[in-house]
Amino acid sequence: MLTVLTVAGSAYLLWLGINMLRQPAVPEAGQAQDSDSWSRWALKGACVSGLNPKVFLLFLALLPQFTDPLAAWSIPAQIIALGLLHALSCGLVYLLVGFSAQAVLQTRPSAAKIVSRCSGAIMIVIAMGLLAEQVFA
Repeated sequence: MLTVLTVAGSAYLLWLGINMLRQPAVPEAGQAQDSDSWSRWALKGACVSGLNPKVFLLFLALLPQFTDPLAAWSIPAQIIALGLLHALSCGLVYLLVGFSAQAVLQTRPSAAKIVSRCSGAIMIVIAMGLLAEQVFA
């Protein structure tokens, strides 16, 4: 079953990469974002980040070593506090990166095209690596 998921995910990643190479996203200077409200974007971002299985693996692998069974707080309370701290710090970093990228890439469409094409090429390389791993494993 994991092989099927890996191959399907690799094929999707390959498709995304090829499309980014063929049609790179290029925002135009002064282009207004005519999309959903801030709260809707925040909810989408929280769902995407919160449902990412890497987050759960990170918490299972890393957070327990930062807990203290003899501390005043219980282990679950410590894990929750560490998780909230992680969510807050990630949110701040993502906001800064997002606003900075938007400001830079909207004023430099050629840089946006280069970033899109590089991202597409990287997606293709990762997809091909995952597929090769499945074939040769």
